Amino acid sequence: MKTVIYMVRHAKSPFVLGEESTRPLSSEGLTAANKVMDILIKRDIDYIVSSPYKRAVQTVEGLAKAKGLPVHQYEELRERAIKGLEFELSEDEIDKAIEWSFKDKNFCLENGETTKQAQNRSIPLIMKLLRVHKGENIVIGTHGNIMTIIMNFFNDNFGFDFWKSTSKPDIYKLIFNGEELDSVERIWEE
Repeated sequence: MKTVIYMVRHAKSPFVLGEESTRPLSSEGLTAANKVMDILIKRDIDYIVSSPYKRAVQTVEGLAKAKGLPVHQYEELRERAIKGLEFELSEDEIDKAIEWSFKDKNFCLENGETTKQAQNRSIPLIMKLLRVHKGENIVIGTHGNIMTIIMNFFNDNFGFDFWKSTSKPDIYKLIFNGEELDSVERIWEE
């Protein structure tokens, strides 16, 4: 029996140091979240979950309202901080650290979270969703890095280059046979 997970990377949100969990979508991001809804409204959706971070919830909440479903929030789906949240890094520093973290899954910067640690907190929830909602269609409101880390657990081909190629927002359809990932298809329409 196939289970489908739609990974929805959140839409654009302005970066504000110290407001990682509370920063909302930008006006452009809110418009894009409506497009996410337009794409997924045509599909059967049984269950919607999200990172508790506001930008991830906002990206899927229009779909949830249209489908008459709640958004179940799980701390396990929060974004991975490659370095402690009280530090600001340049885009180049972030890219280099994230690239290295997929080569060495035990790497992170000071006070950060490794890829392995992020998998250890998120994958048990993914496995539970696959068991409890077997044969259903699940939407996950998520973030680029943790989405890639989750997908990387099932297939090492999803790493830095994949993460770098994703957009805000983005949607990937993952088809599982039990707990095995069968296929991945990008369904975001730019």
